Amino acid sequence: MSSSFSVSKTSICVYEASTSPNAKKHSINQNLSVWLIFALIILIAGCQTKIAPPPTIPRVEVPISPTFLLTQWSSLPDWTSLDLAPSWPALQQSCHALRFKTKWLGVCSAAQNIDAGDSVAQRKFYETWFTPFQVLNQDGTDHGLITGYYEPLLKGSRHRSERFLFPVYGAPEDMLEIVLSEVYPQLKGLHLRGRLEGKKVVPYFNRAEIDAGISMLQGHELFWVENAVELFFLQIQGSGRIELEDGQRVKIGYAEQNGHPYISIGKKLIDMGELKPEEVSMQSIKKWAENNPERLSTLLGQNPSYIFFRELPDTLSAPLGALGVPLTNEYSLAVDPHTIPLGVPVFLSTTLPNSVEPLNRLMYAQDTGGAIKGAVRADFFWGFGELAGIHAGSMKQSGRLWVLFPKGMEPALN
Repeated sequence: MSSSFSVSKTSICVYEASTSPNAKKHSINQNLSVWLIFALIILIAGCQTKIAPPPTIPRVEVPISPTFLLTQWSSLPDWTSLDLAPSWPALQQSCHALRFKTKWLGVCSAAQNIDAGDSVAQRKFYETWFTPFQVLNQDGTDHGLITGYYEPLLKGSRHRSERFLFPVYGAPEDMLEIVLSEVYPQLKGLHLRGRLEGKKVVPYFNRAEIDAGISMLQGHELFWVENAVELFFLQIQGSGRIELEDGQRVKIGYAEQNGHPYISIGKKLIDMGELKPEEVSMQSIKKWAENNPERLSTLLGQNPSYIFFRELPDTLSAPLGALGVPLTNEYSLAVDPHTIPLGVPVFLSTTLPNSVEPLNRLMYAQDTGGAIKGAVRADFFWGFGELAGIHAGSMKQSGRLWVLFPKGMEPALN
């Protein structure tokens, strides 16, 4: 899942080859080579008034783009009977971030006049102010992978000891952010990280190098935890809590990422013949780690992506998503922002983890993740704690998505 970057997301890590904060967010586009980009760098170096509701528009199913299909409200499963009130706090969070944007002024102003518990009024509000579009993949299909993430709890200390051996690092001072979008607009949204080696800019250290204890990060330890695989999954989630020896709990969230692409260790275990595809989950990977401690560091090193953290205020109600607002348990989604704009309502139609029971819900796109790539692809935020972890770790469902665009913000016709 940042802010609480979910580069890291539970099922990203355990399943996708393509779950942290969802991981969580700022990893580079996998279609571009990091080395090619750095070579390019070297080359460049050398050479609140109440607003009346907008008019309604006909709602017919019309192809808009390879990604969106203008559709009718009746196409959303259970739309007319669904209780929308539980998602209202997530709307309020989105409005907190977007209320001053032109296309959101009327929406957020009108929302202030709606009773937070009145699902009927809320349904009328959405149908007045939004237009539904089904999300399609580039090949025209409408189903994709829905995974889950959560906020874990780890045992830790502010000091290293025989029990607490594994560091939780803050952002390093020697890591550079490389911005090329002003010269190359096609690279907009591409987050590159590097470091200086003499006069050359080279990729920042990868996970294996960081875990080996590079001297540049000494002094940047925020906490020390007792379990390497739990630390890895903390990075997959992008945020979490650490319980100190005196019982105090502190919150931490995403601060930075080392610029390397996310690689699924779940997929690696499948390729190694250690797990079958249907067996892969956060729980099964933890079990494998418990049974193979001597092989764990080699496996974790297969994912070069690394997340750095920052300590968060105790007053935060939940982790901060990429939108910059606290996530809402079971009503916030991590999405690919290249397809779905952050802040918008997203109607999700899928099933509960390890179940065929329908899960149809109005949610909000408020986070991103390093492995959340593509159109019909989302990561479901389950909240904090053990039960949330069980749901998140086993969620690997097929699902469909509809984006509700504020009127006037709809995708343009081709």
